[in-house]
Amino acid sequence: MAADESSGSVLPKGSDTLKEVLPLMERYAQVTMEHLLDLPSPHMTPLDMHTISLRVTELLSSPEVDGIVITHGTDTLEETAYYLDLIVPSEKPIVLTGAMRSQDELGADGPPNLVHAVRTAAHNRSRNRGVLVVFNDEIHAASQVTKTHTSNLATFRSPSQGPIGTVTKRDILYHRSTDRYPLFPQKKPACRVELIKATAGSDDLLIRASLASGVDGFIIEAFGAGNLPPAMLPGLKEALARKIPVVLVSRCYNGFVEDTYGYEGGGSQLKKMGLIFSNGLNGQKARIHLLAALQKSRDPEELHLLFQRSLHD
Repeated sequence: MAADESSGSVLPKGSDTLKEVLPLMERYAQVTMEHLLDLPSPHMTPLDMHTISLRVTELLSSPEVDGIVITHGTDTLEETAYYLDLIVPSEKPIVLTGAMRSQDELGADGPPNLVHAVRTAAHNRSRNRGVLVVFNDEIHAASQVTKTHTSNLATFRSPSQGPIGTVTKRDILYHRSTDRYPLFPQKKPACRVELIKATAGSDDLLIRASLASGVDGFIIEAFGAGNLPPAMLPGLKEALARKIPVVLVSRCYNGFVEDTYGYEGGGSQLKKMGLIFSNGLNGQKARIHLLAALQKSRDPEELHLLFQRSLHD
């Protein structure tokens, strides 16, 4: 991205500008650059993520390729990273990175992030750690990282457990290990999953509208530890009666949903109704998780099991 002189708006400038960083990256690895998509990240769809996954899988099958670095806009980077983490079957490193400042801004962070991502992907200790996100000298697990600030360079954080590693001037250091979640089939996403956030006084209008449109699943961002306004329940009951999965997450950026409260709309009642509790995933990642899981099964009991270990251990 770079600012357009006439309008002042920030727009895509093309992939050729990344070649200016190539000499810096080649200090650490033999790098081949490939231009796959030219999209601002708000334009990304699950089908685009699937396209990336197919190309990544193809490249990683070559013995000449030791790892992959993907440059990606920051708005939906965590969703693409998590999608790849769920479906790409490889022990070789896959690293996503990007930039918060345009390339023509003072202190642009794109070049150092890209170099650090290449260093991470080339490091032998990065194998079999799942998909990684490298930003601002930190290494995060795709399942845990989220964008937390609209403009700060340190926007990517892992609220529950922190980064899994650090990029120093001399080395790549890992603080803890991560285990990959069992992979889902690498099929083209063909389902529609809606994400609905609970607010004070919310009713089931959006749920019923989604049901009328032919939705295949719901992610509900609940209050606190997993509680909803009673007016949302009729629509959820109808969804469950139609065998449409409903996954519950918290709208808090840290913590877990639990069947703690016994009042109407409380977590205990929601658990008994049959909602799937997704511990630790935020709403956007739970949506990606359900999209992938529906390619494997639509059985409610199996879907419950597929959400039991939502995060890396």
